[in-house]
Amino acid sequence: MTANDVAIVVQARMSSTRLPGKVLAPLGGEPAIVRMMERVRRVTRAAHHVVATSDQPSDDPLAAVCARHGLSCVRGPLDDVLGRVVKAVPSACSVVVRLTGDCPLVDPALVDRHIDRFIAGQPATEYVTNAMVRTYPDGLDVEVMSRRSLVEADRAASDAFDREHVTPWIQRHVRVVAVTQPVDLSALRWVLDTPADYEAIAAIYAELLPVDSAFDSRAVYRLLTRRPDLIRVAGDLPVDDMVTRIRALLAAEPAG
Repeated sequence: MTANDVAIVVQARMSSTRLPGKVLAPLGGEPAIVRMMERVRRVTRAAHHVVATSDQPSDDPLAAVCARHGLSCVRGPLDDVLGRVVKAVPSACSVVVRLTGDCPLVDPALVDRHIDRFIAGQPATEYVTNAMVRTYPDGLDVEVMSRRSLVEADRAASDAFDREHVTPWIQRHVRVVAVTQPVDLSALRWVLDTPADYEAIAAIYAELLPVDSAFDSRAVYRLLTRRPDLIRVAGDLPVDDMVTRIRALLAAEPAG
């Protein structure tokens, strides 16, 4: 199996209720979707990168940005996201990585590790993810699945929830391989979903992009230990506790 067998599909739309147009919000002078796809293109194990958006007029600006920046873009039903993702997968690809467009801090090395884990489990492995047993920040979600299981889900899933959220049918019908890290940082928010999320992520880009355009998760973690004001936490976990956890992870997983 080579990189030509693997496609990364990033589902994105303009019609978010909490932060409309968030995928085009500027990060370091470019739309968020462009910054995200810059990171996606650094995944070494995948040769195909596609934005899957809707065929509604509301997503015309997103499609136009993709065209202007040379990003592959496939359009399909707004609410049938499963059908849209299936449509976006190049016919030659047997492995699909699903990401969502509100994750502009996606880590290419983490995506590569998921793909490696999927390949190592062949032929039995059908689905590898860090999104079911959660230890990574919200916003670093990765799902890797076989094209076969995705197509089967498209044929079999009739429930609106399954079709909107793409992978629940797969999660119920195949063996799930969980990817975890040694320190639980699942309460940490790196997802672009609200104005406060945007302010924090924009500040992270402003700090790190001028230093290293390919900054990784470790760089973000190190920044957050210096700038706890940029930490976004879900629930009632104190920020100081999150800083302690981040430092523990950095100590547990040396660079490289």
